[in-house]
Amino acid sequence: MVKNQSDMKLGTKLIHAGVSPDPSTGAIMTPIFQTSTYVQAAPGDHKGYEYARTQNPTRDALQNALAAIENGTHGICFGSGMAAIDAIVKLLKPGDEVVATNDLYGGTYRIFTKVFQPLGIHFRFIDMSDAATIEQHLTSQTRMIWIETPTNPLLKIIDIAACAKIAAKHKALLAIDNTFASPYLQNPIDLGADIVLHSATKYLGGHSDVVHGAIIVKDEALAQQLYFLQNSCGAVPGPQDCFLVLRGIKTLHVRMQRHCENGAAIAHFLRNHPKVDKVYWPGFTDHPNHKIAAKQMRGFGGMISFTLKNDSMEAANQVLSNTHLFSLAESLGGVESLIGHPASMTHASIPREERIKNGLADSLIRLSVGIEDVDDLIEDLNKAIG
Repeated sequence: MVKNQSDMKLGTKLIHAGVSPDPSTGAIMTPIFQTSTYVQAAPGDHKGYEYARTQNPTRDALQNALAAIENGTHGICFGSGMAAIDAIVKLLKPGDEVVATNDLYGGTYRIFTKVFQPLGIHFRFIDMSDAATIEQHLTSQTRMIWIETPTNPLLKIIDIAACAKIAAKHKALLAIDNTFASPYLQNPIDLGADIVLHSATKYLGGHSDVVHGAIIVKDEALAQQLYFLQNSCGAVPGPQDCFLVLRGIKTLHVRMQRHCENGAAIAHFLRNHPKVDKVYWPGFTDHPNHKIAAKQMRGFGGMISFTLKNDSMEAANQVLSNTHLFSLAESLGGVESLIGHPASMTHASIPREERIKNGLADSLIRLSVGIEDVDDLIEDLNKAIG
């Protein structure tokens, strides 16, 4: 018998929590319930399932697993990370304000400013590196504080516990995009966050073969609001996608260990390279807020950004176009290494003047370090940088 999941070590929890063998067959893997509806014995007499937009057993298993590994009580799954963000912002009403970090995923900025701002929800983007300065930006209309940590793509670290205290004081929700860290490295609910968001497309899925989003909360009323939005708006994932994320979670700990090991080796290689200028990685002891990262994270991850001393697009393009193991592609968190250009790819939806003001140079290169042999990855980068 598997012991109580609250007593499990994290590596064990990732494999066992929230899931159990199928009671009808004993299948150790959760079946893919590929159905749109469920037969009822009589009106209202069913086995807990009526229609697959509302509930699906494969999705239920994943939602339970996500809640367990983030130390929440409820997981709510969506067809993509953006669909999950959409649901979170729909908790608000016109006139409400969101104070968000100024270094964040371009798709998040786009949905905030292009979809919800015209509907009357206000957004303020600020530097949250010093949590003590956040409070001065809050108003009586602030209903949510939105942070990524580490941020995308400059790998800034934001003090979650400090933000939680500020949010509670002002009766605002604290929402954390935990995609870059994953539940293996960081559990924001333990630090006071109200809402944890994942693009499960990334580290949770881990194999670049699924698009998926997830929200985890610990408050019952908040969970019911989000389940209502999930069902009413219908941006739900299919059972096959849920199965793939469930499978990915089972190896999250071993993958993240290698991501962290490879990330550390490559960060130090880049810092010592004569043609590399700035390297953004929270594991450096001189990285701003490194001590906070060391306190709230179990490791420093496999995401790295850097610039070249020849700070030109021509030099950056030379690197971006000449790697072989680092594939030029959007996304992150897969077993294979990716290289990207935020200004033209993941963050192109943010106006250039805003990107530059926030420190995102046109020539910035972002790496998602995979789990290949690190010597091969270093050789690949070394040849591309020249």
